[in-house]
Amino acid sequence: MAELIYSTIMSVDGYIADEDGNFDWAAPGEVVHSFINDLERPIGTYLYGRRMYEVMRYWESPPDLADEPACIQDFAEIWQAADKVVYSTTLDAASSARTRIERKFDPDAVRQLKASAARNITIAGPGLASHAFTAGLVDACQVFVAPVVVGGGTRAFPERVRCRLELLDERRFDSGVAYLHYRAAN
Repeated sequence: MAELIYSTIMSVDGYIADEDGNFDWAAPGEVVHSFINDLERPIGTYLYGRRMYEVMRYWESPPDLADEPACIQDFAEIWQAADKVVYSTTLDAASSARTRIERKFDPDAVRQLKASAARNITIAGPGLASHAFTAGLVDACQVFVAPVVVGGGTRAFPERVRCRLELLDERRFDSGVAYLHYRAAN
């Protein structure tokens, strides 16, 4: 059975984007990006809401990819090779390969996906993740904490959702980024 992993990069004060919607402060350096690639390599499916998908579809065909560092090229290949499920009531069609649109988050369908998937699944974005947390579907959290305080914006974890977490692993990077890996104790 595959695990459903909530994966996010957040500020020290718990935001994935600031009040203006900016997240440029969260861009990982090469060492952190390579580490993320190793975590993403075994992922078979990404679950996204519309907004997260619109950010991530950049990886379908990044401009000047051949001129980018190896970690960027590697991530593009990893992302393109995975299946994507986008939950949206407004998108008519996907603009990337291996992508399907679902109109609503169905916990039973995600349970079936977890039961039948040969590879792990990630869910990104606190809005969509709140449905998975509420349904008790999240098995683990991979959190990258960027060394910045942004003072407000989009919270990394869904509001009004309670979930006990057990720390499994941690890693500090010279850039000041901290990685925390938790098991959800639902």
